[in-house]
Amino acid sequence: MVDLNDVINFCDHRLCLDEITDFDGAHNGLQIDNNGEVSKIGASVDAGLVPFRIAKEKKIDLLICHHGLYWTPPIPITGSNYEKIKLCIDGNLAVYGSHLPLDCHPEIGNNSILANELGLEQCGTFLPFQGVDIGLLTTSSYDRQELRERLNDLFPDGFRAMEYGMGKPEKIAILTGSGQSAVDKILQSGADTLITGELKQHHFNLAQELELNLYTCGHYATERFGVDALAKEVSGQFDLPYEFIETNCPL
Repeated sequence: MVDLNDVINFCDHRLCLDEITDFDGAHNGLQIDNNGEVSKIGASVDAGLVPFRIAKEKKIDLLICHHGLYWTPPIPITGSNYEKIKLCIDGNLAVYGSHLPLDCHPEIGNNSILANELGLEQCGTFLPFQGVDIGLLTTSSYDRQELRERLNDLFPDGFRAMEYGMGKPEKIAILTGSGQSAVDKILQSGADTLITGELKQHHFNLAQELELNLYTCGHYATERFGVDALAKEVSGQFDLPYEFIETNCPL
């Protein structure tokens, strides 16, 4: 057994939680307590009832999530919300959540790991939020066709391409999850290409009008990386067994 506080302190420090302000109402850190001990850790993209049930079945007592339980506005603890809280308490399941800190971390963040998976070189950041850039800028030595093929190999189920920018992008922006806030900002950063999780229909028009390459790969799929990397580090640091809980979200 490992002391829960030791694990939480490790995660908080690794993610620099005190240096990053998240969206209003989003809570990063320990969200549900347990009896104070950890024997097995798990990770999931979402803090949902199904991942909680799977965690309980697998005897996980600390679940690290990217999309945690608490956002804004506050929600009543009724219906499925009650079931989630009750399951965690009855099953001695602690829940830890980290949103933006796990997107923009320079080593184990979703953006950074995705860049590494694609063989892109990090060259800067963009899209400031509360004093911290949450998007990543990269450079590439290959053309648009090879980039498309690499993305399709990595995300075979949800990949979509809108290609109206340069045939050989010199600078590529990455923002995992929702990329809606980044589309009209990437040109200011010197990029004309964005890799993200999801966009809206009107971004297709912007891609044509602004001559951009936009690649969507799935919100869930692009945000599996960071939470898995953090949980693996915790597993190694504290010699704890670890399992990733896959829910196969198609969005």
